[in-house]
Amino acid sequence: MRIRDKRPEDQPAVERFLETRWGGTIVVGHGTTYDAARLPGILTTDKSEMSGLLTYAVGGDGLEVVSLDAVAKGRGIGTALLEEAKRRAKPTGRLWLITTNDNLDAIRFYQRRDLRIVSVSPGAADEARRIKPTIPRIGDYGIPIRDEITLEIILG
Repeated sequence: MRIRDKRPEDQPAVERFLETRWGGTIVVGHGTTYDAARLPGILTTDKSEMSGLLTYAVGGDGLEVVSLDAVAKGRGIGTALLEEAKRRAKPTGRLWLITTNDNLDAIRFYQRRDLRIVSVSPGAADEARRIKPTIPRIGDYGIPIRDEITLEIILG
């Protein structure tokens, strides 16, 4: 596995990856709409094929992970991407992200990598669905998708 920055020539592959894995390139969270394909990114490759992608935005409140996805679970791809994002976030002092209440596997993944739940926004996923109607109503494990959960790690 190799890890590297997303490059301009990766754009078509990044768009295909997000379309396939996320149903599109648009991500809505905390009332903000992102085109994840246009954001800075870190990707992993195996034998020249993209095996993982993390996109992010940097602002006054730290580095926000907008999307993180690995083709194969349990192979260290997500961990490698997150660790690289933490390294990049260190000068900002904070790495944070939003996920939805149904995404129990991701919540477990992030907490095991030292991120903490810092807020729950009841009804925020319902609001996001008004912007992006393709957000499903029922998610992982048959759980209704209603709320957004913010996780963070303070980096020193």
